[in-house]
Amino acid sequence: MAGMTGKDVETINRRMGFIARHLTPPQNLETNNSNNRISGSGCSSGGFNDTYNRVHGEVPTNIPEWKTASLDDSGKEFTGIIYEKAVGEGIAKITINRPNRKNAIQPHTVTELMRAFKDARDDSSIAGTKAFCSGGDQAQRGKGKEDYVDYHYFGRANFIDLQMQIRRLPKPVIAMVAGYALGAGQVLHMVCDLTIAADNAIFGEIGVKVGSFDAGYGPSVMARLVGPKRAREMMFMSRFYNASEAKEMGLINTIVPLEKLEEETIKWCREILRNSPMAIRVCKSVINATDDGYAGLQQIGGDLTLLFYGTEESAEAKNAYLERRKPDYSKFPKLP
Repeated sequence: MAGMTGKDVETINRRMGFIARHLTPPQNLETNNSNNRISGSGCSSGGFNDTYNRVHGEVPTNIPEWKTASLDDSGKEFTGIIYEKAVGEGIAKITINRPNRKNAIQPHTVTELMRAFKDARDDSSIAGTKAFCSGGDQAQRGKGKEDYVDYHYFGRANFIDLQMQIRRLPKPVIAMVAGYALGAGQVLHMVCDLTIAADNAIFGEIGVKVGSFDAGYGPSVMARLVGPKRAREMMFMSRFYNASEAKEMGLINTIVPLEKLEEETIKWCREILRNSPMAIRVCKSVINATDDGYAGLQQIGGDLTLLFYGTEESAEAKNAYLERRKPDYSKFPKLP
């Protein structure tokens, strides 16, 4: 310690305190042993008294004012979903609206979901989306190759297109689950980036019970989340699991009381909105790349291209071409 000034000691103490705060778990975790539930409030970084939280303050939990987007980009009314945007905030909310069918989805519902997700992607004011299904509507199944038909009476299984769209959407998608998330609903929440469940949520696969199965991301993503053995149990036996069991196996992120579900989801959205949108975009594509193969690498490549196009080096190359001169790269470092 010889030769150190008081300022040096103060700096060391401050840095050690910063490290300690990140190694010590927050003290506001509330555990309810009766149902093995951890309250959502303990999942927020607001429990740390670090510089970041002192600058930004507590994450507000008030429900925003929602404005309904009643028409899609083709001017058609949404009939199977409710699509809303938070006024003055970068949050979109998509709700499946088929209560008479327990929010089971059909091809027309999926088409509307895809149109809403496309709008959320293209709207630069939107930074995140939260969605929520009791599965595919078995009443819509017909016979033979025309098994599922949309409102144009085309036989198609467009649910896989929706899965791919959510995976490649460059903004976080949070599944807000209350009640049943079975079959297609189970797959839908798994392909979302995060899942916040109410304490009444029930999860499970039902495909083999009704002569169906998911041929998309469902099985592989499930194996990633809960492990191959548990995934086979869920797929082969079609058992149901409550929210506590789902959280324990890593299927969801957190559980909150039903009456706090939207409040906690909004809080997570706002906490995400405080962070760099481009960094989040790249994080999502990198996380998905392992499972998405060449499509995942293409997504990362597209993100890198988007970043590079905004650099001075890229602008110099473009301007030199347009001005019919040699580009001057001497001012750009050749980094190791």
